[in-house]
Amino acid sequence: MLVGAGLELFLIPNQIIDGGVVGVAIMTAHLTGWPVGAFLFLLNLPFLWLGYKQIGKTFALTTLGAVVLMSSFVSSFARYGVLTEDPLLAAVFGGAVLGLGVGIIIRNGGSLDGTEIVAIMLTKRWPFSVGEIVMGFNLFILGSAAFVFGWDRAMYSLLAYFVAFRTIDIAIEGLEESKSATIITEAPADLRAAIIDRLGRGVTELEGKGGYSGAPKGVLFTVITRLELAKLKAIVLEVDPEAFVAIEDVHEVLGGRRWKRAIH
Repeated sequence: MLVGAGLELFLIPNQIIDGGVVGVAIMTAHLTGWPVGAFLFLLNLPFLWLGYKQIGKTFALTTLGAVVLMSSFVSSFARYGVLTEDPLLAAVFGGAVLGLGVGIIIRNGGSLDGTEIVAIMLTKRWPFSVGEIVMGFNLFILGSAAFVFGWDRAMYSLLAYFVAFRTIDIAIEGLEESKSATIITEAPADLRAAIIDRLGRGVTELEGKGGYSGAPKGVLFTVITRLELAKLKAIVLEVDPEAFVAIEDVHEVLGGRRWKRAIH
């Protein structure tokens, strides 16, 4: 429903396309005068067969359901007209709504873009990653929009694609981005107790050894929220100013007491 709304209420009426099969369907519908929903379904059929052969039955069925619903919603939303005729607003908001829908589908094991299936097959023969091949396909498709709709619409299409790409990441990974901290310290017991008492976070303690000195080191690992990062740094600086701290982004956390509470 979200993908259909993003396409028919924002992008398609303003002659702005997305990458992949969706972009090809929009341009083909414009050139032939046929409904976009029909091309969205027909152009995806060969890729669904490839997905069934290469990835599996569950993926193919999930993707088929998503494609059928997307095509139906695109046809349904066509009767409501366009929400804005400003191409900049259409590119930004259409890309965001479209990306949110695609991200939810990917997060639940499906897909709407057959180019990803082709890319998975080509990685076995070409020295490129799936992301690089998909990007190449999409740059070609988005560039083709210049010859169908004009250069300004092609540039708006690139903007919509970028917004959708970033929104897909948010939908898949979530807004609540956590941080992991690996701390190498000579006072592991004091630092572990301080983190548990003052942050209320679990800590895993490992035994390490300095690569140069050979001296024993304590290695602590913990996961915190972004808002707790500054407090963690203050705790480490207070307990062991000489500690080495490495901070990394964590997009999803499973396991432990948080996971048990979530599934209950």
